[in-house]
Amino acid sequence: MFYLIQLLNGIQYGLLLFLLASGLTLIFGIMGVINLAHGSFYMIGAYLAFGLAKLTGNFWLAIPLGLVIALALGIVLETTLFSRIYKRDHLYQVLLTFGLILIFEELRSILFGDDVHGVAVPALLDYSVRLTDTLSYPVYRLFITLVCLLVAAAMVLVIHKTRLGMMIRAGSSNREMAASLGVNIPLLFALVFAFGTALAAFAGMIAAPISSVFPGMGNQILILCFVVVVIGGIGSINGALIASLAIGLADTLGKVIAPEYSGIAVYLLMAVILLWRPQGLANKT
Repeated sequence: MFYLIQLLNGIQYGLLLFLLASGLTLIFGIMGVINLAHGSFYMIGAYLAFGLAKLTGNFWLAIPLGLVIALALGIVLETTLFSRIYKRDHLYQVLLTFGLILIFEELRSILFGDDVHGVAVPALLDYSVRLTDTLSYPVYRLFITLVCLLVAAAMVLVIHKTRLGMMIRAGSSNREMAASLGVNIPLLFALVFAFGTALAAFAGMIAAPISSVFPGMGNQILILCFVVVVIGGIGSINGALIASLAIGLADTLGKVIAPEYSGIAVYLLMAVILLWRPQGLANKT
């Protein structure tokens, strides 16, 4: 039963990682932008949940308010900064996004200070399901798993079954051809970037009640996001989902089975997958 709990934790962590990495997959795979600031959007989401929940007194109200702010931030950043560097060398992208990390960290320090904060689990979900006489599982973690599954299903549906998804896939494959067929590439890029930003912020918001809200929290998870993008396949949502679950399980179970080697479990998994499929799990070529 103990390992069942760890399995549930691994799935929940993997799905939460998917929310983060799917946004980065869209931005990196479609727009070709190396966005080192993507982890900062996760941090921004967590601090928005903390600040807005404190301001409104209601965590459920803080979520939609935070999503609106995140979408607006994504649109502003894309239209004013990122749209200017698409055709430039990747070094410009790295410098810009690294600069954004420093700016966001400084703004965070000014607005919230450098202390570690906590967000209370909503009263509606603040209880546990008893599994045995001595073991139980928090309902809020099950809620996160369910929400992430719903978002993942919605994303797959949008990408593969809607006109917007068709344009996104066309822009990912050949943006010049898509533009010649009438796709508004600047608008598409703004929407994709804003959506990716909102996904990362949303992951930070729903994760805030089960983890501390602290300075630099986005930097720790950024590397895992890039690992997901690489082994899942550049631009592939399906690959990102599979890779996120694999990494979540490897990281969680690795800490239980072999704690002394847990730090290398994820990267060992990445090495094995890339040796087997250098193009990523979901890409065919």
